[in-house]
Order: sequence, then structure tokens, then C-alpha cells
Amino acid sequence: MSNLQGARIHITGVVQGVGFRPFVYGLATRLEITGWVRNTSAGVEIEVDGSPEALAAFIDDLRQKAPPMAHIDEFYVQECAPNGFSTFEIFHSEAIAEAFQPISPDVSLCSDCLRELLDPEDRRYRYPFINCTNCGPRFTIIEDIPYDRPSTTMAPFAMCPDCASEYGDPLDRRFHAQPVACPVCGPQVWLEVGGDRLAEREQALQTARQLLQEGKVLAIKGLGGFHLACDATNPESVATLRRRKLRVDKPFALMMPDLAIVEAHCYLEPAEHTAIEARQRPIVILNRRPESSVAHEVAPGQDTMGVMLPYTPLHVLLIKPEPGFPQALVMTSGNLSEEPIAIDNQEARERLSDLADAFLMHDRRIRTRCDDAVLRIFDGAAFPLRRSRGYAPYPVHLPWEMPPLLAVGPELKNTFCVTRGRYAFLSHHIGDLENYETLCSFEDGITHFETLFRVRPEALAYDLHPDYLATRYALARAEREDLPAIGVQHHHAHIAACMAEHGMAGEQPVIGVSFDGTGYGDDGAIWGGEFLLAYYRGYERPFHLAYIPMPGSEAAVRQPWRLALSWLARAGLEWDENLPPVLASSAEVRQIVRRQLELRLNAPLTSSMGRLFDAVSALIGVRQRINYEAQAAIELEARVDPDEQAAYHFAIGEDEVDPTPVIHAIVADLGAGLTIGRIAARFHNGVADMVDQVCRLMRDRYGLVEVALSGGVWQNMALLNRTVQRLYEAGFTVYLHRQVPTNDGGLALGQAVVAAHRLAFNP
Repeated sequence: MSNLQGARIHITGVVQGVGFRPFVYGLATRLEITGWVRNTSAGVEIEVDGSPEALAAFIDDLRQKAPPMAHIDEFYVQECAPNGFSTFEIFHSEAIAEAFQPISPDVSLCSDCLRELLDPEDRRYRYPFINCTNCGPRFTIIEDIPYDRPSTTMAPFAMCPDCASEYGDPLDRRFHAQPVACPVCGPQVWLEVGGDRLAEREQALQTARQLLQEGKVLAIKGLGGFHLACDATNPESVATLRRRKLRVDKPFALMMPDLAIVEAHCYLEPAEHTAIEARQRPIVILNRRPESSVAHEVAPGQDTMGVMLPYTPLHVLLIKPEPGFPQALVMTSGNLSEEPIAIDNQEARERLSDLADAFLMHDRRIRTRCDDAVLRIFDGAAFPLRRSRGYAPYPVHLPWEMPPLLAVGPELKNTFCVTRGRYAFLSHHIGDLENYETLCSFEDGITHFETLFRVRPEALAYDLHPDYLATRYALARAEREDLPAIGVQHHHAHIAACMAEHGMAGEQPVIGVSFDGTGYGDDGAIWGGEFLLAYYRGYERPFHLAYIPMPGSEAAVRQPWRLALSWLARAGLEWDENLPPVLASSAEVRQIVRRQLELRLNAPLTSSMGRLFDAVSALIGVRQRINYEAQAAIELEARVDPDEQAAYHFAIGEDEVDPTPVIHAIVADLGAGLTIGRIAARFHNGVADMVDQVCRLMRDRYGLVEVALSGGVWQNMALLNRTVQRLYEAGFTVYLHRQVPTNDGGLALGQAVVAAHRLAFNP
């Protein structure tokens, strides 16, 4: 044909392990186009011959009709002379030195595989590891790129002839699905107690279900690690799990088998419906129905529950609803409190033997531990609380080129971030860097990301707190490798992360409202109630919450009554014996606290909004001691009376916001017998009013109308709703986190972009 033309096409993005090559093959075959397609470490390359009309249709369909898991970032087409191809082929993958590409996160079971899983006529009927190019493990099994089976933890499983035939057929749904397997050749499950196998395969599943029904605690190996599971409707089972796991009050996540059962236990708005069924299958925080049979011990002191649907075939088979089987299972991370989630079978036996009555194991190795992701819905869209399985390591796209950097993140809720090109690869959830095991997980994750994305950091970014393990790692590595180390103030990083995920250029500052519990300040104090004039290279601090001493330092975080006494002292109010924080403490300890406040002994200053919420919670009698982060504030939010419209008033000075009038008003309302719910509401309303007032002052002073909200305090939905409503009514443009967590889990992104801009400004 004389009118043949040629084209070379290069595509980057998430285009491997998602059925992209068979999609290209089928498209080329249908349009009678010849040539080839192959994966490389840099993306997908295509070279084709065809008529001008066919090539135009081919290129348009490549852009518009890619497989559901694919995400095209860049698409290059170069016209060329026809090459004389006679067929269309799929070439073997090619490794290119230093080239990289995004990697697909793990994806929940697709509808086609679910149908086959439950079809007695299908050869994979009730096989717990069924998958295809549209679903299944990705990030948690990959060792290196290009994404081919020898570079995954499926390498030890040789495919049987039937699986090999599917794997090699470009028109099959399992063409080059790297985890492809079946009962003949793939991974298997078994149940063991005390190291002894009691049952295998189907019998193992049935025995596990029976044990759960009897109230036992099971350790279940999943996609990114082990879960600890029990009957969520059985208070004794939940209490047993809490006692063994050393998790006194912190809520447990739940797994329910289907949407109908979720709706029987929780209120579900349309956006929540969409989120919980999304292919990422996150834990979604939902409002609990009063009639729910889920034990209140699952989430003490709260009116919400974190719920997810089954996302692996193993979960589907395990939690299938039948008469007598629990409608909901606790499905919490398989670890002792504060340790990383267990991923290896022997590791689980050693670490979880005192926690679980039995183990449901399998023999597919997990390369990277990956906890479940958690989100809420705010204003009809996702509001991430933990970005992990299903989302990591999908990148945040930036509107500028980034140098190769490593940002090591914070101490709590740690994630790290590596950057290259216009990608910021934020890691999966690592956890709190408070022990050796988590530090090892952190270091292994960094090595893995640098390998996968071919990043050799030219600089390291870190939090200013000198005692954070992540900071120590960054400084030691920077010295060892002779790299620049760039310290980034905690709350500046929060606002920069919010700006970056919205693609803001950062040339003009925004009003940054950064509220959290702890962040090391430039003056050595503990910040956390900050109003910043923020851009990427730097910031100013026009307003902040007034400082108070924290008597006992870290003890004040664990015992909020200490903070309440500190605020009472600042307000010039007596420690009346009828006040809840006074009743919660002994006269001897109060005398020590008084001396600490007077002499500033072991009483560092803080401007933290999170600590103010803790103090108010203690002052009105909600929570005097905590056993997990932010418990006092969370339980205070749960007590808010939604009908209360009154608000307490803060004193706003030249550069300081003083809550002293709020403390006076709360004590007066307590004396007048006002309910806890109304006082909690007045406090939340007052904070929202105060934010609105300060933002108006900053708008008048600097001419700014864009407000970025970041920091863990904004996880408080009562506060967020009230504040955003007021800011919208005042004419502000408000930016919230939609891709990375508002808490410290998003901090590394901010560290990275601040460091990059400082390097560019002062190389």
C-alpha cells in the first residue's frame, strides 16, 4: 500500500502491569496496523505502520481508551517512514540503565475475577490468589523494574501449561499478568496453631471461619502484611484482642462483606459509597448507626467506625456472609502496639504468637509491608488520613522539574518522599519511628524506592527536630555521602505539601493555617497553632497561638489535665477542686506542676492548637489521660452538640492569638451547668471564628485571598466544616489536602518541594 505511514510512540506513566500491551495489540489488530510494542524501564515504546486514517484512530484510542488501571502522564508521537512490518508483535521487555517509571499500587479484586472465583465451573473456583492484569498485587510483590515475573516475588512459582498459555496470549485478560497463578501451580493457604499445620487449602479457609465464629483471634496473611481478625460483634473477642495487642482504646478497623451490610451498620453518603467501593478499597471513616450490632469496644468514645470492603479473593472467601457468621470482622494491623506490621511467616510466628489463637498463612512472599489506607469524605471528595495500600507508590505530579531528592519525613506517621523529574513518590505508611523495627522498615523502604525509581539523591531534606530518628538518619547519611542536608520547619512543610499537591507555583505566598500537636519551631519552642505567610522558599509567621508551658513535657501530652491546669494558671484562675482536671490529679502532683510552671522546670513552651484541644477536653471532663495520639481531642469532637450556635471568643493581638478569654468562658459555663456537648460546640465554633478573623486580618495586611489548611488538627471534621464554611462565606479560596494526608503523613512532600526550591534559589 503506497499510502502507508510510520510512527514511533513513547508513553510514560502507570503503563506496565495494567494490561497496556495487550490493549495495544488488540487495538493494532483491529485497525490492521503492523509493528511492535514493548516495555522498557522508561515506559512503553511502540513502532507502527498503517494508513493515515488507521494511525490517527490508533493514536486517539491509545490516549482515550487505555485500560482502567493505566494512567498516561506523557505521550510522544514521532512520524517516520514506514518500516515494512508485516505483523504486530509484543517484544520482550528491555532494561534501560537509569530509566524509571511509575509503578501501579496494589489493586482490589476485579469483577471478572470475582465472577470466576465464585463459579464452580471455573478452574480457579475458590482459589484465594486469583488475579488478572486488571487486579491483584503489584507494589507489594515487585523487586525491580521492568515489571516482569522474574522481578517479583512470584518468581518461585513456575506456571503450569494452562497459566502459561493465558500468560502468553495477547488477547487473554491474563496476558503478562505477572502474579498469574492457579490451584495447580500457584501459592496456597494453610492454617496452623503452634507451628503445626491443622488444615490446608479449602479446609483451612473453612476452619478459619469456624474459629472466627467461635470468638477466636486469627492472624491472617494478606496483601501487604498480616491482619489480626476477630468477630467485631463479640465484645469479649474484641476485648481479648485489645488486651493482647496492648491497644487500650484506639479504634480498630473493620471489614464487612458487602455494601448492604455496611449500610446496615453505618450512614453512607453517595461520595462515601463511591470511596468504599473504589478499586483502592481504603478504610473509610463512617458515622455509626445507633442500632449497629458492632461492639462499642471497637471504637470506644466515638460515633464513627473505619470500614473497608474485602479487597483480595482470600478476604472474599473468608468473610462471605452466611447465617451465624459475623457481619463484621475486626481487621487490624498484625503487630504489637507501635511495631510495624508483620509480613514474613516466621516473623509473624515469633511476633504474633501471643496475640493470635491461629494463623492463616500463605507462601507468596510480601516484598514491601503496606498497611491499609484510611480516608474520610469532606465536601464530596476524599480527605486522606493515611496514604498506603492502593495509593502508594503512585506519584504526586508537580508542575516543575525536581532534582533527585530524598525527604525523610517526620517522627510520627512517617512517610518519606523521593523525587525525580515532575514526580514526587511519597512512600507507603511507615508508622511512628519509635523503635528499631520501624526504623529498619523505614531504611529498607528508602533503599527500595531509590532502586525502583533510579534515584540517587543530590540532597536530603529533614525536620528541624534534632531528636527525630528520621532527622538523625538524614544528617548521618548526608555526612557519609557528602550531600547537602536541608532542614525544613515542620509547619512550613505542612503548608508546602498542600500547595504542591494542588500544583501551585509558589511565586506568590498563601495564608497557611497549620494546626497540629507538635512541631519544632525556629525559636526552639513547640509550635502547632501557626498562621504563616508561606511560599516554597520560605515563610513568615504573622500570627500564632499564645505560648503556654507544658508541665512535665511529654507527660503533659499523655495527661491533658496538666495542660488544662497550665491554661487555668495563664488565665489567672484558681485550680478549683470541683474542676475535672483538678479532681483527676492529686494534691502532691499538683504542687509539683505548680512549681514547674513557676520555675519553668521541664515545662517547654508550646503554641500548639492540638494541645489546646487536649486542655479543653480535660477541662470539661471528657478525657484526662490518653493512650493513643489525639484521643482527648477526638473524644471532644465526638461530644459536639450540632445544634449549638454560640461561640467562645479569642483575643487577637498584634501577632498573638490568646485563648485566655475562652478558658474564662468555659469555666463560667461549667459553673452554670452547661452540658459538655454545648461547651464542646462553643469551643469548636470559637476556633472556626478565630481562624476566619485572623485570615481576614492577613488579607487586609497582605492582599491575599488563598488559604491552605494543613496539620493533624484539621482531621477534626466538626472544626473543618465550620472553618471552611466561614472562609468560603468571607470570599477566600480554600485549599485542603486531597492527595496526601493533612497530618504528618504528608509532611515529606512539603519537605521535598521546599528543599528543591531552596536548592534552585541558592545552588
